[in-house]
Amino acid sequence: MMPNVNPRQMQQMMRKMGIQQEDIDAEQVIIVCSDKKIIIDNPSVQKVNMMGKWSYQISGDESEESIESEESSEPAEITEDDIKTVMEQTSGSHDEAKQALEDTNGNIAEAILLLTAEKEE
Repeated sequence: MMPNVNPRQMQQMMRKMGIQQEDIDAEQVIIVCSDKKIIIDNPSVQKVNMMGKWSYQISGDESEESIESEESSEPAEITEDDIKTVMEQTSGSHDEAKQALEDTNGNIAEAILLLTAEKEE
């Protein structure tokens, strides 16, 4: 902050410059990266709008957690409808469709692409 300027005057100056600031009552902030989560406890969060662009200013107690890869996560539930969809799109058998869905953790689009690529080889 600027010395000798009270917070109320600062807010007025910011409004004149087109800057809006709003405090957010947050208990925790979690930032998810590809390989980790950054966790900020007891955060002080301000939402700032400067010329139509929103930004967030966050301070607090930081910790990190590593993220397990998708392959080690629990498998998705595979339904008969999912298997039928893959079979219809690939002209594959029930077992082929089911295996492709298991290999792609239940992702129908990836299973179709997998089976289609295998049949083209």
